[in-house]
Amino acid sequence: MQDVIRGLYEVVQQRKREPREGSYTCYLFEQGLDKILKKCGEECSEVIIAAKNGKNEDTENEICDLLYHLLVLMAQQEIPLEEVEAILEQRRQKIGNLKQFHKVDRES
Repeated sequence: MQDVIRGLYEVVQQRKREPREGSYTCYLFEQGLDKILKKCGEECSEVIIAAKNGKNEDTENEICDLLYHLLVLMAQQEIPLEEVEAILEQRRQKIGNLKQFHKVDRES
């Protein structure tokens, strides 16, 4: 999945640098931060609704839409993918997270 996200992020960044007529990504950049944030919010809500409805296929599609719009937001804000990956890696290794507490509870 990492390669897919990286590839998509590179395309998003390319559209920002070299706009193409008719590109939805370019449209979002042209409209600016407010439009990008609105789409992120809409997609987040759609993920929640699809998951609540128990429709995995719909949920999967909405998650993809949300991830795409988050990548557009990252590119707009000039947040490198590597920075987000580094934070996620730190969190993955974090000691004292909820998983650790549950493990302690089971062992006592």
